[in-house]
Amino acid sequence: MTEESSGRVASSAAAFILNRWSPRAFVPADITEVELLSLLEAGRWAPSAYNRQPWRFVYARRATSDWDKFLSWLIPFNYSWAENASAIVYVVSQTGAVDPKSGEWKDNPTHAFDAGAASVLVQLQALHNGWATHPISGFGHAQAREGLGLPEDYALHAAIVIGRRGSKDLLPMGLSERESPSDRLPLKDVVMSGRFV
Repeated sequence: MTEESSGRVASSAAAFILNRWSPRAFVPADITEVELLSLLEAGRWAPSAYNRQPWRFVYARRATSDWDKFLSWLIPFNYSWAENASAIVYVVSQTGAVDPKSGEWKDNPTHAFDAGAASVLVQLQALHNGWATHPISGFGHAQAREGLGLPEDYALHAAIVIGRRGSKDLLPMGLSERESPSDRLPLKDVVMSGRFV
């Protein structure tokens, strides 16, 4: 890829993609179940191999009976800012399924890829609806698996913290300085023509 073509491509990314980032400053605000389900509905329409739709979203909203439990699995760093969010959604996917023709269990090699696609649509819908999201992997995976009651054939990938953005002044000094969109690697570093280099 030439530098000239890279520059032309970068400027053509849609604003709704460029405006999505992962803040940590949230103001405590309730989200109704209807509002949250409208975000998760977007994830339902993600593409998946053979239309298996292996992802599942397990959620808790603030001020509900599951909220403290969902927060308790987060590492202290993430707990410190996520406690002001409106919802936490754990993203899981089934690692395989019984083949309807043979009746045999078959692994699904794209379950994580498919779950990632669904998660991105949730985050973009949230942005469109005026909510901010911050996907995280910093939580006790064993505790979350047990607490969620996940079957063995489900993988636990990440959690999406959803809330109303607040001022960076709500965060402690170390975090407030980092409260801005992160840059990305140049396109030339992640795109290759013909073979991996």
